[in-house]
Amino acid sequence: MPTRPLSPFATIYRRTHSMVLSFAHRITGVAQAVGLALLAYWLMALSAGEAAYRDARDLLGQSWVKILLAAWLLAFVYHLCNGVRHLFWDAGVGLEKAEARRSAIVVVAVALLLFGFFLWRGFLAGGAL
Repeated sequence: MPTRPLSPFATIYRRTHSMVLSFAHRITGVAQAVGLALLAYWLMALSAGEAAYRDARDLLGQSWVKILLAAWLLAFVYHLCNGVRHLFWDAGVGLEKAEARRSAIVVVAVALLLFGFFLWRGFLAGGAL
């Protein structure tokens, strides 16, 4: 008897824009969940007093943490933009192949523009981060 996969796997199918963006949407969702732990730490330090907040600020001000924060920001803006795309799909808009391809490009472009703006505003233009 020939063996075949019990469930579809990414190597069986030809990769499409929608498949890649769907996978990225799931990964960025997980990244946001992990990043929320960092936000919770900051909020707990904020409520714990001046010394705890100073320690958290020192930790969050380190270069490697800022890189993680930037990655979390990218995950957030991408997940937001692709989530809006999924809302349109839920309404039955943009389901044709050509429209889905166009919306994939728009999602990536808008996510990168938003990421660039927030990165510039938060990290480079004297923002609070």
